[in-house]
Amino acid sequence: MTDSEEVTGHQDSFVRLPDELPLENSPPEMTPERLQQEIEKCKELCLAKAERDKLLQEKQKLEKELEELEERRVAWEEQAKAPPSLPDRKMLFKGHVTEAEDVNALVVAPRIQRALPGGSALLTFEEPEVAQRILEMKQHEVKLDESAGCEGRVRVQAEPVELLLPSALEIELKLSDRCILLSSLPRLDLSEEQLLDKLELFFSKAKNGGGEVEQRELLSDSGHVVLTFAQDGVAEQLMKKGRIQVPIGKRTYELKVTPYMSGQITDLQVRPSVCAKTVLLSGIPDILDEESMRDALEIHFQKPSRGGGEVDALGYVPVGGQGLAVFEEDTD
Repeated sequence: MTDSEEVTGHQDSFVRLPDELPLENSPPEMTPERLQQEIEKCKELCLAKAERDKLLQEKQKLEKELEELEERRVAWEEQAKAPPSLPDRKMLFKGHVTEAEDVNALVVAPRIQRALPGGSALLTFEEPEVAQRILEMKQHEVKLDESAGCEGRVRVQAEPVELLLPSALEIELKLSDRCILLSSLPRLDLSEEQLLDKLELFFSKAKNGGGEVEQRELLSDSGHVVLTFAQDGVAEQLMKKGRIQVPIGKRTYELKVTPYMSGQITDLQVRPSVCAKTVLLSGIPDILDEESMRDALEIHFQKPSRGGGEVDALGYVPVGGQGLAVFEEDTD
C-alpha cells in the first residue's frame, strides 16, 4: 500500500459535518407573527382561567343551595315521621255527644313542637300584615340597649316559620272488655302512687263489685284513672252501676265509671303551612344578657317606623342554648 492509498483510506472513515447544525432545544426564531400568536395564546389561557373560576364559584353556590335544600328535606321528613301535633298516647272518650250527621267527624286541635336553636327568636305579632312586612324586609338592624352597657346595633335576619299540619287522620278505636275509666276524681293531697294504691285496694275486693286489678294508670292530661282487671265480666258489672261510692282517706267520694276506649292511628296525611303571624329571627349574637336582648328585640319590632307593630309573644334562646317552641291553633 502506498502512502497515498493509506491517506485515502483514513479519509473514507470520517463523515464531514456541516458548518452550522441547529440545537434540538434551541428556541425558534421569534418573529412578529409568532409573537402575536403567543400573545393570543396567553389571552385564551387567561380567559379560560377566569371562566373556570366563575364556574367554580357557581358550583360552590349550587352545592350550598343543594345542602340547604337537603337539610330542609330531612327536617320535613322528620316532622312527617313523628308529627308532634299527634303524640303517641291512648285516646279516650270524655262524654261529649254530637249530632248524628257528625258521627264520623273527629276534630283535632294541632299542638306542634319545634326546636328553637341558640341565637334565634320567635316573634308573634297581633296582625299578620306586620309579620309580612318584617319578612319582606329580611335584614333588620336592632339598636342595643345602652343602659345594659353595650352600644351599637346588631343585624338579624327574618325568616318565615314553616310547619307540617295534619290534613287527614284515620284512627282505629277499640273498646276494652276488661278496662274501666274512673272520672270525677277529687283533688287530694296525695301522690300518684298513693291514689292508685287506694283505688286498687277498693276495686280489687269482690264485695265492692271488683276483682283482681292487673294494671292501673293515671292519665296525666285528664286526671282520670284507668283500671284493668284480670277476669272478664268485672268491668262490665261496674260500668252498669255508672257511679260508685269510694272511701278515700276520711271521706267518701262518688266516682263515675265509664267504658274505656283506646285508639291507634292507622293513617296520617300532613300538609305544609306557613305561620301567618310569626317570624323567625336568626343570627342574634351573644353580646347581651337574655332579658336585655329580649327587651331590645321587642322595642325594635314594635316600632311602626321600622315596619313593626304590636308584639303578642316573644321567645328568645341565647347562643349556646336550645329551646322547644310550642305552636297551637289560632282561635282568634
